[in-house]
Amino acid sequence: MQRFEHYDWPFFEERHRRLASEADAWIRANAVDEEEPDSTCRALVRKLGAARLLDHCVSAAPDVRSIALLREVFAYHHGLADFAFAMQGLGSGPIVLAGTEAQKKAWLPKAARGEAIAAFALSEPEAGSDVAASSSVARKENGVWRITGTKTWISNGGIADFYVTFARTDEGLSAFIVEAPEADASERIDLIAPHPMSTVKFRDARGELLGEAGQGFKLAMRNLDVFRTTVAGAALGFARRALDEALARAKDRRMFGGRLADLQITQAKLADMATGIESAALLTYKSAWKKDTTELRTTRDSAMAKMQATETAQSVVDAAVQIFGGLGVTRGQMVERLYREVRALRIYEGATEVQKVVIARQLLR
Repeated sequence: MQRFEHYDWPFFEERHRRLASEADAWIRANAVDEEEPDSTCRALVRKLGAARLLDHCVSAAPDVRSIALLREVFAYHHGLADFAFAMQGLGSGPIVLAGTEAQKKAWLPKAARGEAIAAFALSEPEAGSDVAASSSVARKENGVWRITGTKTWISNGGIADFYVTFARTDEGLSAFIVEAPEADASERIDLIAPHPMSTVKFRDARGELLGEAGQGFKLAMRNLDVFRTTVAGAALGFARRALDEALARAKDRRMFGGRLADLQITQAKLADMATGIESAALLTYKSAWKKDTTELRTTRDSAMAKMQATETAQSVVDAAVQIFGGLGVTRGQMVERLYREVRALRIYEGATEVQKVVIARQLLR
C-alpha cells in the first residue's frame, strides 16, 4: 500500500510528511468503536487533544495542508476519527476568527486540549445551503442576548459543550456562543454512518455575541472557507482505502480459472479509480497550498477541490463495492462501511450543486 506517497509532492514541506506519519501511527494505536459513537467521539477528542493533534485545527493560524492531510489519514482508517477531529476545528473556528481575547481564553485552550467539545450550528430545517434564509432570532434584554430558533443536522449535537450558532438581530445575521445547558439537543438524528448529530432547539437561550452584530454570514463563510478544502482531504482518505481494499480483493478473488484482477474489465475499473483519486488529490492540495502560502482568494479552488474529491470518492467507493460483489454489501466489511461514510460528504459544507454555482459565479466575475 502506497497511500501516502503523494506527500512527496512539492505542495508539502517535511513537517507535513512527518505529521502524516505520526498521525498514521496514532490512529493505528487508538481503537474506534462505531457502535458507540457518542462515547467514542468523546474519547477520541480527549485523546486527540492529549496528542496535541487538535492544535492543528484549533489554531490562530490554521495550516490547511496539515488539516487536510490529517483528515485524509484519519478517514483512511475510520470516518469517526475524521469526524471527531474535523468538527472540533469547525466548531471552534469562528471563535478563532472573531472572538474577543476573553472568549478565546475561555474556550480555545479547552477545545485544543479536548476538554470541551465544539459544535457549529448553522443549518436550519428550511435553511441549509441557503444560509441567508435563517429564521432564528436573537434579541437583547437587559444587556443579555436571548436566542430562539431551531438548528438541524448539527454535528456533535448532544455531546457538545458549546455551540457557535447564528441568529438574526436588527443588524442582520449574527454569531453567538451558547453553552450546552442553554440548548435542547435531545432530538437525535440517526445517520447511515453513526455520528453524533441532532436537531438543536434554542428557547430564549442565553448567548454571547461573537464578533460584530450583523457580520454572522461573513464569519460563517470565512470559517467554511478554511475547512471546505479539508472535506476533500477526508474524501481522499475514504477513496484511497476503497482502492486498497479493491486491489487486495481483485488479487485474491478466484474467478473463471484465474483472478478477478486478470480480467480487463476489472483492470479498467481500477485504472479509473486510481486516476480519479490522483486528479482529485492534485486539486485538493493545490487549493490547500494556495490558501496557506498566498494572499490570493481560494473560493473557486476550494469549491473545485470539494466537489471533485467528494464526487470521485463516491464513485471509487461504489466501484470497490462492485468489485467485492455480494460481500461488498455485507455489514462489517470495510467497503460497506466506506459506502455509508462517504455519502454525506457530497452534501455537508455545501452540496455539490452549490459548489458548481460557486465555481460558475467565480468564472463569470
